[in-house]
Amino acid sequence: MEIIKSLLEGNKRACARAISLIENEEEGYLSLLKDIYKYTQNAYIIGITGPPGAGKSTLTNQLVKALRKEDKKVGIIAIDPTSPFTKGAILGDRIRMSDIMLDKNVFIRSMGTRGHLGGLSKATQGAIKVLDAFGCDYIIVETVGVGQSEVDIVKSADTTVMTMVPGLGDDIQAIKAGVMEIADVFVINKSDKDGAKKTYLEIQMALDFKKDWDFRPPVSMAVASENKGIDELLENIKKHRKYLEESKNLYNKRLERNKIEINEIVYRQIQRKIRYIQETDHIEDLIKKTMTKEIDPYTISEQIIQKIVKEM
Repeated sequence: MEIIKSLLEGNKRACARAISLIENEEEGYLSLLKDIYKYTQNAYIIGITGPPGAGKSTLTNQLVKALRKEDKKVGIIAIDPTSPFTKGAILGDRIRMSDIMLDKNVFIRSMGTRGHLGGLSKATQGAIKVLDAFGCDYIIVETVGVGQSEVDIVKSADTTVMTMVPGLGDDIQAIKAGVMEIADVFVINKSDKDGAKKTYLEIQMALDFKKDWDFRPPVSMAVASENKGIDELLENIKKHRKYLEESKNLYNKRLERNKIEINEIVYRQIQRKIRYIQETDHIEDLIKKTMTKEIDPYTISEQIIQKIVKEM
C-alpha cells in the first residue's frame, strides 16, 4: 500500500490519513493495521489522565516541549468528548497546543470518544500503532477526563501519569476512587493554588497504605502554565520506564496489553456479526414472540450463536 510507504517515510499527511481510515473503519483499515504491525512497539507510550480542569492539555504541551529539547519525535493523541452532531472531537486540543503544531517532529491528533466508555476512543490502539510506525519515540495519550471510567488508559500506556489539582473538594474521597490506583506517576498541577501541599500529603498518605511497592509512584508539583515542575515530571516518567525495563515488566505489560486487544477485536467482530444477523434474519420478529411466550430468549440466543459459528 502506498500509504504505508509514505507513513514509514515520515509523511504527516499519510499518518493523518491512516488514522482516519482506522477511526472511520473504512475499507482496508484492517489490512493497514496488519501490514504496519511489524514496524510497531518501538515507541514509549505515556498516558496523561485526571479529572476535568486539571490542565492535562497544558501539561502535555510542556512535556512535549521538554522531549523535543532531547530531539525526540513525539505523537499526541488527545481524546475529547464527541460532538453529537459531527461525531468529531468537540474540544480540539490542537487549539491549546498551537505552539507545537508546526514542529515537523510533532504529530497531534484529536479523537472523539464516540460514546466509548473508559475515557478513550475505541480507535486509540490503532492510532498508537500508526504513530509508532510513523517513527515516534514517545506517544502521549491524553484522556478525556471523566472520572473512574478513565481506567482504560492502563490498557494503552506504558506509564500512566495521574494529574491532580488542589481544591477538588473532598480530596480523600478522590484518592480512594479506583482511578487513583492506575497511576504510575502523580503530578499536582496548578500547585501555586491554596491546598497544594495538603493534596500532596494526602496522596503520600494514600500510597503509604500499601507497603510492598515494587515501584512506589513518585509525586511531584507543577505549574504547567508557567513551565514549572515539567523537568521533574519527565524525570519521574523516565524512572518508571527504567524500572519497567530492568524488571522485565515492560515486556509483561505489553504482552498483557496484546491479550486484552485481541479479546476486544474478537468481541467487536462478534458484535458486528450479531447486528448483521439481527438486521437480516428477522430476529426482531422472533424477539416479539418472546412477549407471547411462543419462544424464549435463550433459544433465540442459541440460534444467533449457531448462525455466527456456521458463517465463520
